[in-house]
Amino acid sequence: MVKTAIAEIIIYADICCMSNPLIAYLQLFRHLDENEQQLIKAAFVSKQFKEADSLFGSGRVCREMFFICKGILRIMVRNEKGNDVTHFFLKENQFCTILNSFNNLIPAEESIHAACDAEVLVISKSKLDELYAELPFLKELITQITQQALLDKIQIRNSYLGQDSSTRYQLFMMRQPEIALRVPLSEIASYLGITPQSLSRIRRNVK
Repeated sequence: MVKTAIAEIIIYADICCMSNPLIAYLQLFRHLDENEQQLIKAAFVSKQFKEADSLFGSGRVCREMFFICKGILRIMVRNEKGNDVTHFFLKENQFCTILNSFNNLIPAEESIHAACDAEVLVISKSKLDELYAELPFLKELITQITQQALLDKIQIRNSYLGQDSSTRYQLFMMRQPEIALRVPLSEIASYLGITPQSLSRIRRNVK
């Protein structure tokens, strides 16, 4: 009976962890006890967004960090011609914010939008600072994760530079297929620096 009860508790704990993607993700890097899990859960607020909804607008200080549970977000800027240019896509199990603005409290040129329907966990900078004070290890962990993710995104984007339009699209399909199948064609074109018309033509010609 005792063994059965213990097994049920373990299964229940696993289910609870699975129901919160952020806890499950952080557990990949460090074991979190029940108290730590509860503090983290309480600090984040769940929100849902529809495709094209704005999570953060440019020209302001970004004071929120998002953890993506479902969907894809895009970070973009408006160029001198007034066109929106996608800089990065972010998907499930990634943190998203305008890092320089968030860390240094300066206005951001970038904005954050939902590239498809999305569910995120949100925390304000002030609340995150409080959480760091309660769980000091968390600051170093999240800082390492967000900085490495930024480097990875820049590396992927830079890999497209110097390539012709067709090659950029084929590289994108190989390296980010899970995004290619879920976001509008116009946003892929913006990300790759290709007009939607050219991208449609390239897609038809790619075997």
